[in-house]
Amino acid sequence: MNLERTPLLTDLYELTMLQTYYEHGMTGEAVFELFMRHSPQRGYFIAAGLEQALEWLEQLQFKPDELDWMRESGFFSADFVDRMADFRFTGTVTALPEGTAFFAEEPLVQVVAPLPEAQFIESRLMNIIHYQTLIASKAARCILAARQTPVIDFGMRRAHGGEAGTWAARACYLAGFQATATCLASARYGIPATGTMAHAFVLAHDCEAEAFERFALNHPDNTILLIDTYDVRQAAQRVVDLGARLADRKIPVKAVRIDSGDLAANATMVREILDAGGLQDTRILVSGGLDEYRIEALIAAGAPIDGVGVGSSVDTSADVAFLDSAYKLHQYGGSPRGKHSEGKTDLPGRKQIFREYGDGGILAGDTLGLFEERGAGEALLATVMEQGKRIEPAFDPSLQAARERCNLTLQALPQPLQRLKDPGAYPVRLTDDLQALQKRLIERHRTS
Repeated sequence: MNLERTPLLTDLYELTMLQTYYEHGMTGEAVFELFMRHSPQRGYFIAAGLEQALEWLEQLQFKPDELDWMRESGFFSADFVDRMADFRFTGTVTALPEGTAFFAEEPLVQVVAPLPEAQFIESRLMNIIHYQTLIASKAARCILAARQTPVIDFGMRRAHGGEAGTWAARACYLAGFQATATCLASARYGIPATGTMAHAFVLAHDCEAEAFERFALNHPDNTILLIDTYDVRQAAQRVVDLGARLADRKIPVKAVRIDSGDLAANATMVREILDAGGLQDTRILVSGGLDEYRIEALIAAGAPIDGVGVGSSVDTSADVAFLDSAYKLHQYGGSPRGKHSEGKTDLPGRKQIFREYGDGGILAGDTLGLFEERGAGEALLATVMEQGKRIEPAFDPSLQAARERCNLTLQALPQPLQRLKDPGAYPVRLTDDLQALQKRLIERHRTS
């Protein structure tokens, strides 16, 4: 089974519910919305993962071996399994363009389809959208903290699996990273690839200087040297000596990388050594356990760094391991629906987000209203799929365009939201009609 495509990558209850829906003729039109609940550590989220979600929806079908598993599992009737051989997604999807900032309770994906179809896609759709949104939201914080210093994705090796590592590279690039060390992400998504060397390469040589020279001669266009295997000061001087020998061959030492120790102090020391040795154009890259907080500290300290490599903390979103994402039924058969349990009250009905801007294009506030309303500001949700097939949306769906959108949306965030800690609240208002609908629904359920 192809992991990225198999419909069995889902929760069992999605299939058990489907059998019951079909047996009772519950196939009317449903509206489900995917949204994030409030996160105290995140003042905003960055929408990501839509392209992979649409690709999955478009090719969704059960293959013979998957139907065989359903028969053998003992959970399903023969009629239901036979019916699933023809199962396809035929619905409409509206969504936020990738790279758009959004806020708690705002739908970033909205599905309108027959109830069984809209229900079944829940688990995998959330899996795809949640992860990339989680990583893009973390990566965007690194971009803001770096203040124009290039940031590179180094995190694949500690990501939670190959798919996660590849998607993380994509989400990071969307958020503004310059490049990735993950080859598959470069091949699949066109992300610039970059890389240096491992400490093992230096350790495999009897002499650090020999390791540097061999690497430079074999990679004259990508001479980036790792200088913290032993003594950083001594290694920096060896780079200067090597630079003098390479000058006649016209091989520049593009950069050095420091991966441990006091990065700010080491970078300052290395900058002085390189400049004194005539390597003013050799850049200094730093890595090693970095996240947005450490990046912010390095920039605040005035460290002479030209690039930052981040890995585990971003590709796993270490400080916030998951977002409280939800995919809820908000309308069925033309009737609004909404969950009203303690602490988890949803907003019913099919909705639209309207965004207003203030002076200088800064985000001024959002309004959540019913889909048929015409609120003030820019309507953000756009149709991206009809009758189960992708359509030409009103926005450019390419990864490069999403990256540019994210850059613009980060610049448009109010200053309080750009803080890493204690972000200010962003106003998301509800229209009178939406508030009235929610009130009526709550009252109806209390008296029913």
